[in-house]
Amino acid sequence: MKRKFDASPKDRSARDGETGPAGALSLAEGVMDFVVADPARLLRFMEASGLDPAALRAAAGSPDLLTGILDHVVSDEETLLACAGALGVPPERITAAWRRLGPPDPDSFGA
Repeated sequence: MKRKFDASPKDRSARDGETGPAGALSLAEGVMDFVVADPARLLRFMEASGLDPAALRAAAGSPDLLTGILDHVVSDEETLLACAGALGVPPERITAAWRRLGPPDPDSFGA
């Protein structure tokens, strides 16, 4: 008999900080919310990515955009730390999501 305080494996995974594909996407959505909440941060992302407002709206919610947001945040330590603080997660969780969703390491090609 399962007691109501017993966490399912999915619940334990999220609580313990493991970042599976669904957890990585969910965390990336939180990172996106963090970036778009501040016009200056959003502008920096748009300038770095080359996206204009129409392209950003068209890509909203896509895995590619979420990966790009993670890439942008992870590339700047100050932004990464601010984002982690705002989301209440360790910065390592954000970098783990970035690694899970990002492209493979170029050194792993052709071996």
